Amino acid sequence: MATTTESKRNTKTNANNTAKTSSNGASLGVIAGAAAGGAALGLLAMLGRKAAVQAPSALAGNWDDALKAEHKAVLKVFDTLEATDDKATIRRNMLLAHIKHALVKHAIEEENVIYPALREAGKTEQADELNAEHGYVKQFLYELENMPSTSPKWLEKVKEFRAALEKHIREEEDTLFPELRAQLSEEKNKALTLAMNKEGFKVA
Repeated sequence: MATTTESKRNTKTNANNTAKTSSNGASLGVIAGAAAGGAALGLLAMLGRKAAVQAPSALAGNWDDALKAEHKAVLKVFDTLEATDDKATIRRNMLLAHIKHALVKHAIEEENVIYPALREAGKTEQADELNAEHGYVKQFLYELENMPSTSPKWLEKVKEFRAALEKHIREEEDTLFPELRAQLSEEKNKALTLAMNKEGFKVA
């Protein structure tokens, strides 16, 4: 009789353990499903943000029109930045971060797609010069990030940065980009536009 009772007890224990294991497995499945769902939503949100950032360039038309639109957009941020006073430290830092992100994306589009096309078109010296000027852009950003935004010299540096950037922009928009577009076939210009937007999307 004792053996029978013990056997029943063991059977009940095994059943409880099986139920717990099944319950734990179901819980883990729910957690894993929720995690996967969260990751998927996060990925969709990231892709949506990237698409929103790159959309103005993609909708602008050909690659040169897109780059002009990006130039114009970043100069508007400079306008806003230059209108701040030394008390608006948080706003200044946010606007500088906006400028940095826009220019980093812009530089990658040009350095990975447009400047190589300039070199292929026989404008190696000009492409190398433009590429070197991007180094000065990074230097300005570094100096501004490491300078108190409350300092009067900070805004002076911003204006110096803008002047150098506008010179770079004029060289591209007034001469080199129109010449390159005219030199290339319509098919090649379309390929450049597609490649440029792909590069921009990667880092948007």
